Amino acid sequence: MLVRAVTCLCNMILMKKVKKVSIFVDVQNIYYTTRHAYTRNFDYNRFWEQVTRDREIIHAFAYATDRGDPKQQQFQNILRAIGFQVKLKPYIQRKDGSSKGDWDVGITLDVMEAAANVDIIVLASGDGDFDLLLQRVQQRYNVETEVYGVPVLTANALVNTATRYIPIKDDLLL
Repeated sequence: MLVRAVTCLCNMILMKKVKKVSIFVDVQNIYYTTRHAYTRNFDYNRFWEQVTRDREIIHAFAYATDRGDPKQQQFQNILRAIGFQVKLKPYIQRKDGSSKGDWDVGITLDVMEAAANVDIIVLASGDGDFDLLLQRVQQRYNVETEVYGVPVLTANALVNTATRYIPIKDDLLL
């Protein structure tokens, strides 16, 4: 009986629980913050490798605006090939010259829906509006939250709310 219990305990230790993860990338935010801070692009392949290592991917969404530009469509196809489901919203140019293509509400709805079924929510964005979202999913679903963002352009509230903040630096840039 004792041998059986010890064997069972050893097997449990050896079988490390693989955590379930959902990934949410605010493509516009990541593009503009990496370009502004580093004049370089974000390396989605390295990001994918880092975020998915020893984890089970439940969802992986990349939220972008659609301008119908062939280069942008090629980039979206690259994201799909990596493993992301690309969600597109039309780019709107207003008469006053301003533009709109914001995915904050869409990201929020998808995170809230996913949080009940995962161990970790990964958000790539520096947008401080998401700090309340992360607080809510941590409280309601007891999930870990990881935020990837450019250090000088990520809201302090978002950094402080995340379980883990991972700065986007050279290792995640092209």
